[in-house]
Formats: sequence, structure tokens, C-alpha cells
Amino acid sequence: MYMSTELESGDVQENFDDDGREKRTGTLLTASAHIITAVIGSGVLSLAWAIAQLGWVAGPAVLFAFSFITYFTSTLLADCYRSPGPVSAERNYTYMDVVRSHLGGVKVTLCGIAQYANLVGVTIGYTITASISMVAVQKSNCFHKNGHEASCSIESYPYMIIFAVIQIILSQIPNFHKLSWLSILAAVMSFAYSSIGLGLSIAKVAGVGHHVKTSLTGVVVGVDVSESEKVWKSFQAIGDIAFAYAYSTVLIEIQDTLRSSPPENKVMKRASLAGVSTTTLFYILCGTIGYAAFGNKAPGNFLTGFGFYEPFWLIDLANICIAIHLIGAYQVGVENSICCSDSRDCHDIPLLQ
Repeated sequence: MYMSTELESGDVQENFDDDGREKRTGTLLTASAHIITAVIGSGVLSLAWAIAQLGWVAGPAVLFAFSFITYFTSTLLADCYRSPGPVSAERNYTYMDVVRSHLGGVKVTLCGIAQYANLVGVTIGYTITASISMVAVQKSNCFHKNGHEASCSIESYPYMIIFAVIQIILSQIPNFHKLSWLSILAAVMSFAYSSIGLGLSIAKVAGVGHHVKTSLTGVVVGVDVSESEKVWKSFQAIGDIAFAYAYSTVLIEIQDTLRSSPPENKVMKRASLAGVSTTTLFYILCGTIGYAAFGNKAPGNFLTGFGFYEPFWLIDLANICIAIHLIGAYQVGVENSICCSDSRDCHDIPLLQ
């Protein structure tokens, strides 16, 4: 009886953390992968347009500035994962737990409103972007068949309805947020369509007779845009870049997958450095080479905005990758916010942004 109790106690200690939750197994590598998956999204495809609005000087400077801001704030947030309490250095399992523990009061309500408002905005954006990508597949085939000047007008509303139906079906899967293969699938899809866009941009720059207008300050007032449009679009470009880096609302959930030793905050800081550095390198390449390819006329999204027409099958593949990424991102994003806002089990969440 004593031996049985000892084995049972040892088994419990081996499989669970000191707070009774399932033992975490995350490492520097898995945390870095989650961060890259969370940060790199379809926003990367608009960076060429953003650089076009800001120019060769301000564009990369803003990208580097936001990368530093993201890394710096992530290190501050990583130190908030544990807080003093009845049990020494209690864990905060979610972003809202951190706010409740360190700020409390009305600030918890305000941050909760902000988090859910962000969730609503992001999911609306996912719905619209996914439907636009599917429309782009039809348009690509239409242009290939009828010529680039053909009128290929296709409504996106049916695809929004299809997207909604898919989400309803996926939401019926129990514990969907624990399907770890979604993180892998999302990472593959993200790198796939980003790499396709980058490769096509390089091919366009290297093409014979390629010449586009670029400048140190971006689009020219009085030529490309009016003075008021220049100001408005510059702020919009800065907003696009800021959105492309945002992952603070899921940082704590990523950190909560890490092993307790070495200390989670130290590992998370290293993971943030690796993840943000990799993301910044990719963003700089996509943004600057995309601007070199299209100049001041860069489209808002060079895959769905038809900066490229051929090879049409590659454009189709890239847009299908975007749609698949966003289908999973929508579902997991909602599951993540709903399950984690009330501190239920949030381990091993495939994080997508």
C-alpha cells in the first residue's frame, strides 16, 4: 500500500506542475516557433505598399522601430508572468490574469474591453481577407483565360458565407484549440505565401526592361497623391506595420507553455529576440523588394491586388495558402481568447495571428 501510494505520488509529480496543472514541455525552440507563427500573417503582403507610402528612408526605419518596440515591451510583459502571492511567485496563465494581478480594479475591465474589441476587429479582417483571397483565385483564372484587361467582376459575399459556415462546423470540434498541428500548418502556410510573394517580386525586379519609380520619401505629393492623401496614407502605413508586429495579447499564453526550468521569463526573452529578429528580416525583405518591384504604384496586397498575373497557378496557390491560414487563425484565435480569458486550460494552444 505504501509503495503504491509512493508510485502514485511520484507519477502525479512527474506529470503535473506544482499548481496541479498539466506539466509544461515547451522550449526555446517551440516558443520561438509560436512567436513567428503568431506575428507573421497576411499583413506581410501589404508591407510593399506601406514602404511605398513612407519611402526608402522612413519605411525601413519604422519597421526597425516597431521591431525594437515589440521586443522591448515583450521583455517587460515576460517579467509579469509570475507575481508574488500566497504561493511564492504564482503563475499568471493569461494576459488578463497579468492585468488582474499587477493592475487590478477598473483597468481589468478596460483591458478586457480592449482585448475583445481587438478580437472582433481581427476576426472581421480575417473574414474579409480570406474571401478576397478566394475571389482572387477566380479572378486569376479569369485573367489567364480572357486576358489581363478582361472585366472579371466577382462578388466576395458568397465566400464570406462559406467562410462563416466553415467556422461553424470547425467550432463543433471538441478541444479544437489543442490541435497542435494547426500551428505547424499555419507556419507552413504563412511562409509559403510570403515566400511566393517575395520570389515573384525578385523575379519582377530582375526582369528585362523593369523600371519603376521609387524615392527616398515614397509617393510624391502632386504626382501620385494629394497633400492630404500623403498624410493620411503615411499614418495608415505606420498602422499597417504596427499591426504586422502585434502579438502582446498572446505572449503570456505562449510563455505558459514553457517548462518551469530554466525560468520562463529568461527563455521567453530569448525566444522573443529570435522570433522578432526572424520576423523583421522577413518583413524587410518583403517590404523593400516589393517596393523595388512595384515602386510608388505598389498595390495594397500584391497577391490579391494583382501586382502579378503569371504564373497564374502560383498566384492561385498563394491565395489558397492565405485562405487556409486564415480559416485556422480565425477559429484558434477565437478559441484562444474565449478559453484563456477565464483561465481555463490553455496549454499547447496553436497560436495564429
